[in-house]
Amino acid sequence: MSGTTLCPHCGIHFKVSKSQLEAHNGMVRCGHCLQAFDTHPNFAPEEIDPQLVLPILDKTEISEDLPPTEWSEPTIPNHIDTQDLQAPVSDEPVNNVLDTDNTAFLSKTRSRIWTVAAFLLSLSLIAQTIYLFRVELAARFPELKPILIHSCKLLKCNVPLPRNITLLSIESSELKDDPAQRSNVFLDALLRNRAAYAQTFPSLELTLTNIQDQVIARRTFKPRDYLPASENEISGFPANMELSVTLHLDTTDLKPVGYRLVLLY
Repeated sequence: MSGTTLCPHCGIHFKVSKSQLEAHNGMVRCGHCLQAFDTHPNFAPEEIDPQLVLPILDKTEISEDLPPTEWSEPTIPNHIDTQDLQAPVSDEPVNNVLDTDNTAFLSKTRSRIWTVAAFLLSLSLIAQTIYLFRVELAARFPELKPILIHSCKLLKCNVPLPRNITLLSIESSELKDDPAQRSNVFLDALLRNRAAYAQTFPSLELTLTNIQDQVIARRTFKPRDYLPASENEISGFPANMELSVTLHLDTTDLKPVGYRLVLLY
């Protein structure tokens, strides 16, 4: 038995035949919205044409005053192809029908999210690297130092001078008595910065020993203790330069025989 049914997705009515009702348990695909659905819930059997139950009248019994009745088949809007609407669905379950457009959109969205995340992570790693090696970068690329200093002000940090102790050396040193005062001594030392960039002035650690090479005194001198007035501690130890240092010390009754002098930060 044929009739009409309603697509529950888009509300379009269309005709279905008995063969279509029996095929695939009444499952069809709407040609308008392309959604699959069951025809049974909204199926309405086709009514019997009223003309088939009326008695056949003789032509003479038909009133000449009444216009003839015109009957026509129900129509479906022109933009809908009933063949497309009545195309049966495949044997696959309805929930396996994939929306390829949505899948492509989701894939592109996820890809963009991962791209942005990777980009932000790369920026974070670069920023951390610059922060950790800001001293070395400022030393090797002086043109970057103003930018690094400005950035550090925002981050509450600073860009100090490098402290590569392996590139500092004591070229010569001497501990000698003061001829004018026997309890005093002079320490003369020649320091050298072998780096190709300015460095922080080091501290000097002086250790005095007796005749048995035992430690009898030790003192650490900061840059402000030994730098001559001509040197600027903030500017640092210039690259590939030497510095002559002289310290006048009061040893009182220590009577040192030997000494050791080292550079340290």
